[in-house]
Amino acid sequence: MLDGVSLDQLRAFIAAVDEGSFSAGARRLHRAQSAVSELVSNLEAQIGVQLFDRTERYPKLTPAGVLLVADARSVVANVDVLKARAKGISGGLEPELSAVIDVLFPIEAISESALEFRVRFPRTPLRLYVEALGGAYQPVIDGRCSLGVVGSLPDAPASMRVEPLPGVDMIMVAARDHPLASLTGVIPKSELAKHVQLVLTDRSELTRGREFGVMSPLTWRLSDLFAKHSFLLKGLGWGGMPLHTVKQDLQEQKLVKLLIEDLPEQGLVLPMFAVYLSAQPPGPAGRWLIERLKQCPSRRPSP
Repeated sequence: MLDGVSLDQLRAFIAAVDEGSFSAGARRLHRAQSAVSELVSNLEAQIGVQLFDRTERYPKLTPAGVLLVADARSVVANVDVLKARAKGISGGLEPELSAVIDVLFPIEAISESALEFRVRFPRTPLRLYVEALGGAYQPVIDGRCSLGVVGSLPDAPASMRVEPLPGVDMIMVAARDHPLASLTGVIPKSELAKHVQLVLTDRSELTRGREFGVMSPLTWRLSDLFAKHSFLLKGLGWGGMPLHTVKQDLQEQKLVKLLIEDLPEQGLVLPMFAVYLSAQPPGPAGRWLIERLKQCPSRRPSP
């Protein structure tokens, strides 16, 4: 009986859950309410499980329904990916590849990959955007970019597929003449709170109300990593930076690495990911770029 389960039944089940009723689910699917109710009832009969409690005015998921709706979503999403991928393959190469890159990801890795991209896909123009935090997700969500290279957020949008890439080494630094640079040993958080922390801020609304790595109540917020870098060099505050960005400054002693309470001495590794909409996976050029970026060495250069 399970072999007879259809995508129509699963989509009707999901729509009824998402919209809160069979009638609202039917409107979303542009179907009659009776058709959606029948699809869900037939699904329950085929799998031998009651998905909804219909004793009240609005149907309510049973405990079994709560578990199975997640499986239904996974099945439908995987089918959508299969259909979209097949469409992309049959349609051939992308006419243009647009991607958004997290500002923390090493630009050298991007430029090296772009050199090879130009040779492999000479007729496919490459359009790149550079953003921070949620700003690196938004162009993918909006459909302006077919893929993104992003840092981790607590909750990636459910509509996205996520593939891990090499992480980025992060350390805390300050200018050599900054008061924190003169302290020896591990710096307590109570001392950090006395000084301005330079914080990278988000141009999108995806992280509104959330803080990432903020340890001081005194903050200056900048939406540009290079502006933050310049402010750090001028001694206007302290903050976290990708190690690859400040390596030369550390060697020339323009910046000093700070040892922070509760943080590992070697710094942190920020996970990075390639993301794209599940229903719109990248074509051959985008797929190649993701695989190429996965090969970038995850190395920790000496500060």
